[in-house]
This record gives sequence, structure tokens and C-alpha cells, in this order.
Amino acid sequence: MTADDRPTSAGKPALGGLAGRVLRDAWFAADLGQHYAFATRGAASLVRRIAVAGLALSVAVLIIVLSVVNGFEREFRERVFGVLPHAALYGRAPFVGDAAEAAALAALPSIAGAAPFVQGVALAVNGNHIQGILLTGVEPEAQRRVSALEAHLAGGGLEKRLRSGEFGVVLGARLAERLGVAAGDGILLMLPLGSLTPAGLLPRQKRFKVVDLLRSGAELDSRAAFVHLADAQRLFRLGAQVHGYQLRVADLDAAERAAEQGLALLGYDRFFARTWRNTHGNLHQAIGSQKASMFVLLAFLVGVAAFNLVSTLVMAVEQRGADIAILKTLGASTSALVGGFVLLGAMIGGLGVLLGVVGGCALASVLPALFAWVNDGLALDLMNQYFIDYLPVDIWPEDVVGVGAVSLGLCLVCALYPAWRAARLPPSRALAHE
Repeated sequence: MTADDRPTSAGKPALGGLAGRVLRDAWFAADLGQHYAFATRGAASLVRRIAVAGLALSVAVLIIVLSVVNGFEREFRERVFGVLPHAALYGRAPFVGDAAEAAALAALPSIAGAAPFVQGVALAVNGNHIQGILLTGVEPEAQRRVSALEAHLAGGGLEKRLRSGEFGVVLGARLAERLGVAAGDGILLMLPLGSLTPAGLLPRQKRFKVVDLLRSGAELDSRAAFVHLADAQRLFRLGAQVHGYQLRVADLDAAERAAEQGLALLGYDRFFARTWRNTHGNLHQAIGSQKASMFVLLAFLVGVAAFNLVSTLVMAVEQRGADIAILKTLGASTSALVGGFVLLGAMIGGLGVLLGVVGGCALASVLPALFAWVNDGLALDLMNQYFIDYLPVDIWPEDVVGVGAVSLGLCLVCALYPAWRAARLPPSRALAHE
């Protein structure tokens, strides 16, 4: 047995050649980093704990804020796009609705459902209260294929509420409040279209009965009114004609492509398309931009906490100067020393990141209940400027992984300078005062 084949005192094989040196340096760096990570010595231990706590707090705050923004985006998608169609194909002129055309649209791979509609602006009048509204005529059975409108009604299915010839209307809850009406009350709907009568030009109007209130928690509650398609056709004097087809798409982000496929099927000369990006794209983009901005801004907070590792590791280098000098005198390589202190920074930073991830996810999970307890207990109305009255939270695993990876990467970068300083420390200067 040669000298290179004998086991070392640490039980690790002493291999020869370049591979052996690399392996020995790796084992040495791991032992050095682990030893210094768990060693406690006065002020350095306190500074290390503060660095871990600061990093954990920063990571937790970043995860909580991103989860709240995700919650608002989820509510926006579910509430707004649950009621609104994802896209609509408008006829360049009113046309006779064709069930075969709607079925052909729904048969496209990117479209989940299609339904005819009539839509226009109108005025809702109740005594001295007048409000502008968006009046939409829908077919109750077909509407279920393109909208979750029924899920936000208190009285059940649309078939029970909207019946042809009965002139019932579903009003948004906030709109009804402004008009001073409730379910069961009568309301006058007027169109900005004149009808020539012996008395002169009069606006088209019809009294409807409020049959239910829409409580979606979105801006629709303040301006939307839904009536039966046949009643809307009578009011707009369309006969059997409609204004277009509402579409529900399989992939919300691919609404434009689905609309293009629908136009290609029905003809560009007869129809034009509008998607949710035309009506609510700016708000959705604002939520995405806000999330990106919050991530960047709070990442600087994580960076500041990660830079605390520099002072921690510099103190470790200063306190362990004699040890480093002795190790270099005994032949420890520069790469081994650098690796040891980088590993030390990774272990300290990794502990802070782990605590931050666990703590952030735990706090984000209980935050809605905690917010509700504070809001109700102190009789506050902290969400009155939003379309919901509770704090939404949605933890995305990819966000948690991204925050952890970025934070750990910053810790490793911050560990490079102290590690390089330790490797460059002259043994003579370190041992001069020993």
C-alpha cells in the first residue's frame, strides 16, 4: 500500500493527482465551514444571529407581499372574468342569431363556449335617481356557457329570474343602492334612441321589475344590468337580430388568438372582435407591474440583509486570523480557504433564507384570518376602497422558490469578499501578535 492509498486521520482517502487535490480541498472546505458556522465566540455570534434574523425577516416580508398581490390578481381574474365574457365577436351590423354559428364557435379548440347577446348603453330611472348603465340581453341557458353570472346571484338560476316577456332585470348591487331599489321593485329603463310618436320624438323606455341583484364584488356591480335576450330585442327593436356572440376561452391569456380564430370562421367582413385586454387589460397589467415593482424594491431589502453577512464573515476572518495563518503554513490551499468561508456564508445565509421562507409562508397563510380579526375587532373598514372586503392571499410555489433562490444567490455573492480576504491574509501579519 502506497502513501497515497492510506486513509487520512479523518477517515477520508488520500487520493493522488489533480482529482485527489480537488477532493481533499472540498473536504477541507466543508469541515472548515461547518466548524466555523457552529462555533460561538462573543460578539461574532451575536452579529451572526442578527444577520440571520434580518435575512429571515426580509425574505418573509417579500413572500407575504407577493402573496397578497397574487391574491388580488386571483380575485380580479375570478370575480371580473368569472362574470364577464373573455372575448366578444360584434357584428358590424345587427344580424339574425344562428345556433349553428354559436355551435361552430364553441367547437373551436380554443373556445369553451359561445352565446348570443344584445348590448347597449341606457339610463335606469327610479324617481329622482338616474344612473347610466350597460344593458345586456342574454339567453339564460346559453349564458351559463360563457359566464359564471349565476354564482353571484342570491336567487338561483337565470332561468328562474329572467323569462321572456316578463321584463325582469338583474341589477348590480351598488347600482341598485344608488337608485334606491331592491329586488321586487320596479325601474324604468330608457334608451338614447328616439321613437317618433304623434306627440313628437320620445326616448324608448320600458318598465322592468328588479328580480335579483348581482354581487360580484367587481366594478360591474355599479353599472351592469342584465335582461332576457328577447326582452332586449324588443326594447332595441331588433326583431330576431342580435349584436354578436360572447365567448369564453380555454386559456385566458390566449383570448386574442381565440378571437382571431372566431373571426376567421365567421368572416372579417361581418364581425370584429374585442377581448378582455381591450376592456380590462390596463388594470390587469397594472397588477402585474405592481408585483414586479414590489419584487424589485423588496429584493433590495433582502440585499441589505444579505450584506450583513459581509460584516459577520469579516469578523470571523479577523477572529480566526491565527487559525487561517496556521492552516496556510501547514499547506492549506487558497481554494480550500475560499471554499470554506463561502460555505460558511452559504450556511448562515441558507439558515436565514429557510427561516424566512417557512415564516413567510406560515404568516401568509394566517394573514387573512388575522386581518379579519383586527378589522372586525377594531371596527375598521380597511378595504373600503377595493372591490372586496377581505384580504386575499395566494401563495405561489414558484414565487417562494424564486425568492429563496435570489436570496441565497445574494448571500453567496456577499460571501465572496470575506472569503477572498481570508485567503489573502499573510500568515506573518496574522501571527505577529500571537
